[in-house]
Amino acid sequence: MSNYDVIVIGGGPSGLMASVAAAEHGASVLLIDKGAKLGRKLGISGGGRCNVTNVKETSELIAHIPGNGRFLYSAFDHFNNRDIVEFFEDLGIALKEEDNGRMFPVSDKASSVVSALIGKVRSLGVQIMTDSPVQEVLYGDSKVEGVRLKSGKGVAAGAVVIATGGKSVPQTGSTGDGYPWAITAGHTITELFPTEVPIVSREEWIKSGELQGLSLRDVTLSVWNPKGKRVISHRGDMIFTHFGLSGPIALRCSQFLSQVQRKSGTDTVELSIDLFPDHHPQEVESQLQNKLELEPKKAIRNSLKGLIPERLIPLLLAKAGVDGDITGHHLPKSALQALAALLKRMPVYVHGTRSLAEAFVTGGGVNLKEIDPKTMESKLMQGLYFCGEVLDIHGYTGGYNITAAFSTGYTAGKHAAGQH
Repeated sequence: MSNYDVIVIGGGPSGLMASVAAAEHGASVLLIDKGAKLGRKLGISGGGRCNVTNVKETSELIAHIPGNGRFLYSAFDHFNNRDIVEFFEDLGIALKEEDNGRMFPVSDKASSVVSALIGKVRSLGVQIMTDSPVQEVLYGDSKVEGVRLKSGKGVAAGAVVIATGGKSVPQTGSTGDGYPWAITAGHTITELFPTEVPIVSREEWIKSGELQGLSLRDVTLSVWNPKGKRVISHRGDMIFTHFGLSGPIALRCSQFLSQVQRKSGTDTVELSIDLFPDHHPQEVESQLQNKLELEPKKAIRNSLKGLIPERLIPLLLAKAGVDGDITGHHLPKSALQALAALLKRMPVYVHGTRSLAEAFVTGGGVNLKEIDPKTMESKLMQGLYFCGEVLDIHGYTGGYNITAAFSTGYTAGKHAAGQH
């Protein structure tokens, strides 16, 4: 049986960074991946451009990781977003900052980031085994002993880092392999659910496709609980699809929709769109009034063009109970108020999200109460470490999840090296 100080299972962002940190801290390292290529999820991140991190201040970073982001404070002490920038620039990858603190390679090619990271791993003498699925992690007397591959080969090690990802984007190899190994060690897995995922609605106007492909810019999308309390709001862009809602703010709201469903046991959840987020209802009503007074003899469905996206007008008029052929001069005050109210809170009744396999990020994972935040080591099994998406940590898209992966990966690798 061959022997290493540290075995890292999983060649994604967290596993590659764990391999680097362990080797830099003097450990002999074996990196094992079941796929033919390392860094597959990294290679498609950021729309194929690889959003390597986000340079917001730590408190802002944590706020954009609503799934247990506070757990990361200790990991950020070891390796934070600034360290990530410095790490890649030292590898010759020039980075640029785009909107909202997102950092991309100047080349706009994820492949350059993947190549540089794998090159760093190789330069440190890490042994790499691809096409080598792990059958089980070997435990004995409350400590890790190594792994056994599906080929039957055993590999001994004093520390094992599980960096196998979640269950989202399974075509990259993230199929939940790490959860059973964690359970065998005594860990609990919190409920898995899709986050950063498109939203599904069974409303007739959604199913008819009448708004399919319509994008809304700079609007606010809110999630409401059954008691009428606003749970979360996100401002930005969204798009109507043939099955529901997608686009940045819909993806961000998706996890809160799932939470409302789980907590209340309800199938249908109200979302609402505010088309004029900078204006109070009275201001919106005044804008409508002014528009109609300018063209008092024009049918209202024509008067509203330029103020409201044209494809949205028939639906809004129907929801407000207003005949589109009525002229502005004949529109009752109550109808004007109803229309203004809809522009500030247009309801969309939704019924869930697309599947976990279609999500960008997996919610849930290895219970953080059982993990030491300073080291990423299991509190239940000596020498067992976890990092990346296998943990119960999830953030919004925009460089937050990959920052958590690199940070927890580096922390796990560094401390796993201390086992030898």
